[in-house]
Amino acid sequence: MQKRNATVAVIGAGDFIGSEIAKKFAREGFTIFAGRRNGDKLAPLVQEISREGGTISARSLDARNEAEIAAFLSDADKHAPLEVCIFNIGANVNFPILDTTERVFRKVWEMACYSGFLAGREAARLMLPRGQGNIFFTGATASLRGGSGYAAFASAKFGLRAVAQATARELWPKNIHVAHLIIDSGVNTEWVRERLKEREGQEALDNLDPDRLMPPASVAESYWQLYQQPRSAWVFEQEIRPFGEKW
Repeated sequence: MQKRNATVAVIGAGDFIGSEIAKKFAREGFTIFAGRRNGDKLAPLVQEISREGGTISARSLDARNEAEIAAFLSDADKHAPLEVCIFNIGANVNFPILDTTERVFRKVWEMACYSGFLAGREAARLMLPRGQGNIFFTGATASLRGGSGYAAFASAKFGLRAVAQATARELWPKNIHVAHLIIDSGVNTEWVRERLKEREGQEALDNLDPDRLMPPASVAESYWQLYQQPRSAWVFEQEIRPFGEKW
């Protein structure tokens, strides 16, 4: 592993996609700053990256808190220049419209849209003086389509996409790559498998095609590919899905 004098911040370093992103960039030599609501749950990620010879700083992080986001990214940048900031908070919930309370709607927006704005703005504040950097946002099918029961989630993801698009148009000419990755698929996580079981039964889960659900490592690889793009051919928005996904 060739060490780099740069950090990658992963905001929303959950057990699946976020952790795989952190591991991928750590294996490429970056120092990782990983944050999630309950920092204690990052212990297995810290152990794995450290065991492989990587460097990681992990902490509890409320991404809706402006001061916490600013401090988290500032600390990453002080360790080594912030090269990549990846916003990966999901907040995927499903409620019929009459069961979508004001509190649910506001909280989902805060988690999936407002906190993304904070992350992107604070990352840009650190990257602009150097004239380089990368800010990537995780989107979903709901970024483009409001499905039944997803009024709160889709509105937040639509909003995050708009934040990313506006930020990209402003920052690309300043050599900062801003991109939005749409994951148009169920990701192979315990939560998704449980939902599949509820909808289709245990037999469907037992006979699950391994390529039906997207492995979190594949998402991490897509982020690495975004990072490697030459600035003469940057992508703003990329959709990824398994080959058998209907769309």
